[in-house]
Amino acid sequence: MTMRADRRMARRLAALVAAPALLLAACGGDDDSASGLLTMATGSTGGTYFPLGGAMAQVWSNEIDGLRVSTQASGASTDNIELLSAGEVDLILSINGSAGRAVAGTGEFDGQDHDVMFLGNIYREVNQIVARADANIETVEDLDGRRVAIGPPGSGTAIFAEALLDRAGIDVDVFQDTFGEAADRLRDGSIDASFGILAFPAGSLEEVANSVDLTLVSLEGDLLQQTLADDGTLAEFEAPAGTYTGIDEPATLVSNWAALYATSDLDEDTAYDIVRVLYEQNEIIAEAHAVGGEIQIDTATDAIGDIPVHPGAERYYEEVGALE
Repeated sequence: MTMRADRRMARRLAALVAAPALLLAACGGDDDSASGLLTMATGSTGGTYFPLGGAMAQVWSNEIDGLRVSTQASGASTDNIELLSAGEVDLILSINGSAGRAVAGTGEFDGQDHDVMFLGNIYREVNQIVARADANIETVEDLDGRRVAIGPPGSGTAIFAEALLDRAGIDVDVFQDTFGEAADRLRDGSIDASFGILAFPAGSLEEVANSVDLTLVSLEGDLLQQTLADDGTLAEFEAPAGTYTGIDEPATLVSNWAALYATSDLDEDTAYDIVRVLYEQNEIIAEAHAVGGEIQIDTATDAIGDIPVHPGAERYYEEVGALE
């Protein structure tokens, strides 16, 4: 697999590409009464994390006395975990597969020690591989030798894509663009296909589908089974025909949970309030971003695995009966 830039350097550069912070005063408070300012790393501007994180930050800032939350763009899951461990941010969004590997010190975090604590599931993300219809790509194996955007450096999408391509034993010409840039490349034909761990359906992909004919690329047979066996946080996901304009065939994909994380340094009462407001004010978040409708207490602690739950979050979940 050819890489267009040193991956480690690209990951650190991605961390520096911060969007203007969304900084909102807490409802009913003033500067003198404010007791906390937190920063949350989200994702690239073309993905789901960035706008969703902004909506979440606004609700926390409005609903929790003395708390302000700002957001910044980043390389998403893997990059966010590194930012969190470095103390550069206080909260992050990440897929649970990346967080689980960080806690275990495996995969892209091999031999590393990361203080990552679970706060709550946000929504189910689906790894969507889309290709231009004129590229005649139907399965992962058809990507061999093609121009493929695998996701921003440091993102869970890129980690998943690299592992899947290695597992399939194929070589591609790699582009590591943001999701927005990848969408533009699909439109102008400078790439053949793109990976994206995104909400389903993804608005950015629907916009592309309205411009050019696309296909959803399926994981099939032994490759699908081995992928599921290699990562217990993944589940098979059937994408129905007609999800996107012009895509008339169903596809077999895999999904994962996007979740909120902090470190053990986050104050227990603050963590409690963040989780409480996240699930009790989820309808307000959903008004700002549609995927907020998936923030549900019934699935708040699904697929945690061996990731430790923050004591503040645990206290709330015990109160509402969300932990077994």
